[in-house]
Amino acid sequence: MRTMLSFAVGGLLALGVGSASAQTNLNMSNWVPPGHPLTAGMMLPWSEKVTAATNGRVKFTLLPKAVAAPPATFDAVRDGLADVSLTVHGYTPGRFVLSKAVEFPFLGDDATSVSIAYQRVYEKMLAQKNEHDGVVVLSVFTHGPGNIFNKVRPIAKVADMEGLKIRVGGGVVNDVTKALGVTSILKPASQSYELMSAGVVDGVYFPKESIASFKLEGLIKYGTIVPGGLYNTSFVFMMNKEAFNKLSPEDQKAVMSVSGEALARLCGEAWDKADAHGMEVMKASGADIITADAAMVQEIGARTKALEEAWYEEAKGIGIDGAAVMQSLRAEIKKVAAGG
Repeated sequence: MRTMLSFAVGGLLALGVGSASAQTNLNMSNWVPPGHPLTAGMMLPWSEKVTAATNGRVKFTLLPKAVAAPPATFDAVRDGLADVSLTVHGYTPGRFVLSKAVEFPFLGDDATSVSIAYQRVYEKMLAQKNEHDGVVVLSVFTHGPGNIFNKVRPIAKVADMEGLKIRVGGGVVNDVTKALGVTSILKPASQSYELMSAGVVDGVYFPKESIASFKLEGLIKYGTIVPGGLYNTSFVFMMNKEAFNKLSPEDQKAVMSVSGEALARLCGEAWDKADAHGMEVMKASGADIITADAAMVQEIGARTKALEEAWYEEAKGIGIDGAAVMQSLRAEIKKVAAGG
């Protein structure tokens, strides 16, 4: 009897049942190319950090094809079609109210400080409203400051954009575009080359990174860099709740130890590096790149000021003091930018 029991226990251990070395394999899905910073600079490095933090117990497989179109990614992760992914809040207009806080003009000149500050404010003031019900939020973050790129003419003042059709990704940037009197076309970033090459749009509002990542340098002739950013785009990095709950408490803790603010920093730094590369690519392609002057910045500010005030009312409707959120966010961005 003792021999049989020993054999049974040995067999269970060989199968990994009850063993501390049992391995979990999770799949990751992304809707941008493998070389895009969202994948190569954020998702894959994070997965490697998780594997290291769990001593190899949690590993990941990047799926060769996205399990869903960009706007459907949140639901795909919630429903278990993918264990881990990320998405743009603005791809599903009206669904995420609080993420708009980080998308208004002139918040900062780099993705790192804005993303870290955003994560801090999210944890303290926004997470409680559970807008991401059904998934585990690993981090929130933004891309680099949004700017103006087109193939028609230089943009040195707001009036120069009159008559242009601009691809936007949704969220506050869509409202900014309307406030500036520009026709907006709401489409995922991954469709930008097709839209521009076919003449459906004349330009894009993008961070500098995206011109290189989506191979637009041959199409973009003019760029206007907006100090502080014309807008930001809010992202959520997330895991399927059931997949997370199946992890041991030790591994859950390990996952979160490299998520949150640490992941927001990783994403921000990766985007800033990609923005620098994007600028180099545009200069090499011969694009005419200028910086918006004080008069243009002032006019953008005057035209878009009401957007933030309107959001205060939206936030109030779900029990959030929007003005307090923006005050905290701006203070945190300055703090992080100063090294805090």
